[in-house]
Amino acid sequence: MAETGKNIGKAIQILESGGLVAIPTETVYGLAANAFNTDAVARIFEVKNRPWFDPIIVHCSGLAETEQIVKEIPDLARSLAEKFWPGPLTMLLHKQDDIPDLVTAGRQKVAIRVPDHPITYTLLKSLDFPLVAPSANPFGYVSPTSAQHVNQQLGDHIDYILDGGECHVGIESTIVGFKNDTTVIYRLGGLEPANIESITGKIVFKPQSISNPNAPGMLESHYAPEKRMILGNVDELLKKYDSDKTGIIRFKRQAGKKASGNELYLSVTGDLREAAKNLFSILRQMDTMDVEVILAEKVPEEGLGLAINDRLKRAAGKRMQKIIT
Repeated sequence: MAETGKNIGKAIQILESGGLVAIPTETVYGLAANAFNTDAVARIFEVKNRPWFDPIIVHCSGLAETEQIVKEIPDLARSLAEKFWPGPLTMLLHKQDDIPDLVTAGRQKVAIRVPDHPITYTLLKSLDFPLVAPSANPFGYVSPTSAQHVNQQLGDHIDYILDGGECHVGIESTIVGFKNDTTVIYRLGGLEPANIESITGKIVFKPQSISNPNAPGMLESHYAPEKRMILGNVDELLKKYDSDKTGIIRFKRQAGKKASGNELYLSVTGDLREAAKNLFSILRQMDTMDVEVILAEKVPEEGLGLAINDRLKRAAGKRMQKIIT
């Protein structure tokens, strides 16, 4: 297992020497390396077993550092950064030539964000290079929201885990790009579309990709537990499955209904922010339970619910059955 602690100085030494450090953010834990060190970046792909065609996000300390690694920052992007950085917002911008093609999967745009976590922000301010930091988990599995999650999955393969407690947002950042003065959302995440629209005006959505993603986190099957998962009307689906061997994920507690021993709630009271924070932990918990299949229901399709449902759909992925409504 990897050493875990709060020693920023130790993390700096490891990163400067080309090592890998798991870092906390407000969204999920990332597996970090020097963005300019191609050997270190390649090691991230190997440790995660991540496909080389899937680009990864660069984390930096703010707009000033961003200006050093991109060719330009459009007015819309600058307005969003001034409002929402640090925060769960990633932007696709034209990269400078010194950003390795390995980081962007050969594309001319790089995904950049400024994480909103005091430990990682201090770390980034102390380094003279940005960090690449995809989620610190095996590719395709549930993203980690605690240092313990990271150690359980990757502890034998990385150099240090910088422990910043539990992530308070709990789902990955929203990714946006810009085309013809229009903001494009490539991935739903911790920043609600309505907040973005309030700054930039009209937004459009880019669908996920099966094998040729324009941005990180766009693959159709992703964020998945080991066990088979089905998304739909849980009460109807339960008619087809043995309740003793079925895990159930509901949005909130149902009034007047007794919960089964295998039933978990994203938020007992139906709070979408709490549901987002708990989503990945509950998927992980389901994987440890004595169940054969997981049945999950969608949350309200509004605000953060859009991103939660996106993750639920892709957690089911190609194993997804016909949704019963």
